[in-house]
Amino acid sequence: MTLRPEAAKPGTPVILGVPFDANSSWLRGAAGAPPIIRVALHSISSNLWTETGVDLGAEGAYCDAGDLKFTFQETFPAIEAKVGELLDHGLRPLCLGGDHSITLPIVRAFGKHVRGLTIIHFDAHPDLYDELEGNRLSHACPFARIMEEGAAKRLIQVGIRTMTGHQREQAQKFGVEVIEMRHLPALDRMKVDGPIYISFDLDALDPAHAPGISHREPGGLSVREAIAHIQAITGKIAGADIVEYNPAQDNTQMTAAVAAKLLKEILGKMILN
Repeated sequence: MTLRPEAAKPGTPVILGVPFDANSSWLRGAAGAPPIIRVALHSISSNLWTETGVDLGAEGAYCDAGDLKFTFQETFPAIEAKVGELLDHGLRPLCLGGDHSITLPIVRAFGKHVRGLTIIHFDAHPDLYDELEGNRLSHACPFARIMEEGAAKRLIQVGIRTMTGHQREQAQKFGVEVIEMRHLPALDRMKVDGPIYISFDLDALDPAHAPGISHREPGGLSVREAIAHIQAITGKIAGADIVEYNPAQDNTQMTAAVAAKLLKEILGKMILN
């Protein structure tokens, strides 16, 4: 049974849809992802038990705050305010994007509520550009802004395989711990003291496993490898996001099922720790 946030106990994970993709540099479509991921999560083709034995169908296991509705307010302040509201209630947000730029306002809210945050970021791309095509809020830039602002103490990136010279310089500048795809597995590197924020860009996965994305980069993680690294995390998970699923590129809905699987396993991990 899915509760509304106002009925949930402190510490409960809460899903929040963030249907925003205006900072995508290539293809739009990720804004349509949140409701489709929810449908896949509740599909009768599977069930709500995680691999680690957590029943997400149990009363109060998690709650759902629905999708943000953007009207005339500035998008990033609206995202930050809503996430901050959920954190004020003691909940642990898991946001469904949307493009990866949404991680910036989400982590800004966490930075004001949670001290000493470590981000574990799964991605093909480091998203550390100072700017892309004149846009400092591009989905290719959120982690440059996050580290500049000191919203997180530590950033660990997993599965990177498109790093430019500029981004290597940025990683060195901000002290980012980059674990490139060619150096995986790195299960021991997931042993981190909390609090932890997981940011999972679906293009961290090999496009053979998740074709419904805008930036397909061959040579990525399998779903099994991704889950193994998530399950190896030791610290308390304060929040998470799953971003860059593009339903317009997902002809067979395979990627929707993969996104729902990751959602299920991250929720289970949050509940267990």
